[in-house]
Amino acid sequence: MTYCVGIKLDAGLVFLSDSRTNAGLDQISTYRKMMVYEKPDDRFMVLLSAGNLSISQSVREILQVEKLDNGDEPPITIWNATSMFDAVRVLGSAVRHVYEQDAPSLKRSGIDFNASMIFGGQIKGEAMRLFLVYSAGNFIEATRETCYFQVGESKYGKPVLDRMITPHTPLDEAAKCALVSMDSTLKSNLSVGLPLDLLVYEAGKLQSDQLVCIDEQNPYFHMIRSSWGQKLRQVFESIDDPHWDGSTSEHPLCVSSGRYEPMRKITNASEKLA
Repeated sequence: MTYCVGIKLDAGLVFLSDSRTNAGLDQISTYRKMMVYEKPDDRFMVLLSAGNLSISQSVREILQVEKLDNGDEPPITIWNATSMFDAVRVLGSAVRHVYEQDAPSLKRSGIDFNASMIFGGQIKGEAMRLFLVYSAGNFIEATRETCYFQVGESKYGKPVLDRMITPHTPLDEAAKCALVSMDSTLKSNLSVGLPLDLLVYEAGKLQSDQLVCIDEQNPYFHMIRSSWGQKLRQVFESIDDPHWDGSTSEHPLCVSSGRYEPMRKITNASEKLA
């Protein structure tokens, strides 16, 4: 399984991916799911991938050389695209290329064509953009209302992102939030595992040196893993317990609903449910 997250902020972009791949309980391997495409002072792009590993690897290989017809102009590639929209179109074309090549044989083997990707970055002269690409090669773009995307095992890490991330969130705070989101996923799903790749991109830079591989010895991530659970426990214990005996409470539990009737109890076999 996989967990990857990409976040688009006013200040820049944050990308985080795990590296566990498994094809059964006893076949667990480590493969990086982040690819960085950088031409300093011209373009900076990051690709995160989830799903079938063979599909993802084929897409990444083809993406390097994939070309889109551009009429009388030179074909569009990720290296000459003048917008991130054109660059993600090239990625979608690469996904469809792999589908045409591999999907029929995968189907005969009972395997779905399963791949999803996060693709984001900045090309000189354009604002940053972030896209979620589906296995059909189509895509959607992050907006201010939905400024992050997840692929893979997303449900465990989503609540903290929903509560904390807005377009105005500072980059370092967003990186911390992404790591907490990953820790929540690691805690609840053994199919997501270390090491992690974390990249932070500052808007307008068109390059980034803030890229780190995080393993079990990383002191900052070790601090997050140990302190996050402790802080959650402290907050949980600070919340009042529910009172069932009608005693005075600042936040009473047993109050009448203004809309719904109390639950009826069935006391004998002759009573009707409705």
